[in-house]
Amino acid sequence: MTAPLAGIRVIEVGVMLAGPYATMMLADLGAEVIKIEPPGGEISRQVSDSYFASLNRGKRSLCLDLASDAGQAKLAELVRDSHALLVNMKPSVIRRLGLTYDALRRHNEKIVCVAMTGFGLDGGDDPAFDYVIQAATGVAAMTGDPDGPPTLPGYSSADNSTGLTAALGLLAMIVAGQGGQVDVSLRDVMLSQLNYRASAFLNDGAEPRRYPNGAHSYYVPAQLFPTAGGYLALFITHDGFWRSFAAEAGVAGFATMAERAARRDEVLDVVTAALAADTAAGWEARLKPLGIPAAAVRTLPEALTATPEVLVTAGDFQLVGNPIHVAGYTPDYRPAPVFDEYAEQAAVQSSS
Repeated sequence: MTAPLAGIRVIEVGVMLAGPYATMMLADLGAEVIKIEPPGGEISRQVSDSYFASLNRGKRSLCLDLASDAGQAKLAELVRDSHALLVNMKPSVIRRLGLTYDALRRHNEKIVCVAMTGFGLDGGDDPAFDYVIQAATGVAAMTGDPDGPPTLPGYSSADNSTGLTAALGLLAMIVAGQGGQVDVSLRDVMLSQLNYRASAFLNDGAEPRRYPNGAHSYYVPAQLFPTAGGYLALFITHDGFWRSFAAEAGVAGFATMAERAARRDEVLDVVTAALAADTAAGWEARLKPLGIPAAAVRTLPEALTATPEVLVTAGDFQLVGNPIHVAGYTPDYRPAPVFDEYAEQAAVQSSS
């Protein structure tokens, strides 16, 4: 089938992770993404070639000095024939470079301008990297062992989540068929993702607390457990899961969800003792056929080895493919662009 976003052109003025990740998802689905890079190249090229490839496959690179008259003139040309522009920079820089809808609408009334910032276009220029946002929104404080320090996830959850949210906002405006400004901030995205935690505090007065082994705040048993070999993630919610697990593990009692929540420590003692009789891999093999949510804790290399179907090749790099699977469509995973490779094509289009 035709690519879902065929015919859609997006200009990206992206830095590092959040913005480039958003537009890479769109490129995978068939959008033409023109990555505007400053003289010397976008800073993530300095991290490593594999890092850059993991966030920029399928795009075209064009070097523009947006602080110059010539750069602004070329940007105006691109805007006239594009559907959207996405940028992730400080609000003051976004405005100074004229990357808002108010600045660009004179070139194209239907252009969709997406600004990704730390605290919103009107939220100021305070530094807002992923780890800072996780600390500022309560994520770090509710993560980790209760007797240990606040903990950060092992990947850039704020940046990635904001990228996906920005892509959704961009597409919503294109579907609406009207131009305008979309304002997406890392802070707002992370607070939104704390949905039920925030609601419990705002409506029930329940402050988040940390439990050992990453345990869920209500469901019991739902956490990591040590076994005879490795750790097992077990997530038992409704009573049917518990009955199946109890029969397989040889434990009794605690028949209802409410009882298990009320007698958390007793349940965990019983389950921990039972799981010590087999390895994490053994329990996973026994519990999955019963429909019980359980998985041995794997390293990333182990997880990638176990799921070769998610891997794709883009140029010289093996990467994780797009998680959106559209029936009948297979993305064309092209390599990340060589710096300023689009310049020649852009010059031809300008003269024609």
